[in-house]
Amino acid sequence: MTIPKVELKPCFLTPKKLQPEYPLFIYLPGMDGTGQLLRSQTAGLEAGFDVRCLAISRSDMTSWEDITDNVLSLIDVELARNSQRSVYLCGESFGGCLAQKVAIKAPHLFKRIILINPASSFKLRPWYIWASPLMNYVPGWVFDVGAIGLLPFLASLSRITERDRSELLETVQSVPSETIRWRVSLLREFNIDKDKLAQLTQPILLVASTDDRLLPSLEEVNRLFNILPNAKIVTLPNSGHACLLEAEINLYEILKANNFLGDLTAPLPSKT
Repeated sequence: MTIPKVELKPCFLTPKKLQPEYPLFIYLPGMDGTGQLLRSQTAGLEAGFDVRCLAISRSDMTSWEDITDNVLSLIDVELARNSQRSVYLCGESFGGCLAQKVAIKAPHLFKRIILINPASSFKLRPWYIWASPLMNYVPGWVFDVGAIGLLPFLASLSRITERDRSELLETVQSVPSETIRWRVSLLREFNIDKDKLAQLTQPILLVASTDDRLLPSLEEVNRLFNILPNAKIVTLPNSGHACLLEAEINLYEILKANNFLGDLTAPLPSKT
């Protein structure tokens, strides 16, 4: 697999099958920023959604505020074609932080929100906060070598096909060390007003892997559950941090089983 280059501002990757009459499903990826790791879930999601995956340049080192504004601009472009479309916002890991930023800035845009192992849990591991600045002194080549050792923490490897394990490693190694340092610094500085989160009244699904070895995701979704007024928790037994890569995980079926699809049986007409 060749990971496409994304330059300049973030953009939406679109699948081969465009469905403008369906609700938009906006996926915000983990720290790799490529959007490529949603590939195994795209076909299932297309049963009811028009899917868009955010892709961020490997050299992007902008602030939370700039990335948030870029995402909202991209969504506005999509809605300009059909303003009646419902929008589902899904953020995984790093993207779970970004989704919270996007949602509180434009809460009216989103019918449903899904947060999967959100990396807003970063501060729940105090030693991460203490140790992360030391990454600035680590030579770049160490990141490539270290990515191999990081895989068991990123994913439950026994639950992922060999092809997807290779793709995960290639994706992680594709991100420059400078970008990794920057995005870790964003996680270290991530902060969000609890009162603003509490004003998100739409249904929110909080998905946590019980075997997440990278971040305390279950603890985080419980924390968010106590803040968000209309949230529901789904736990994934035996799943790792990168749960959407696991062969047994089907995000569309998870949404369906938890009555989180809304009325997707009657797609809206396209704007003419």
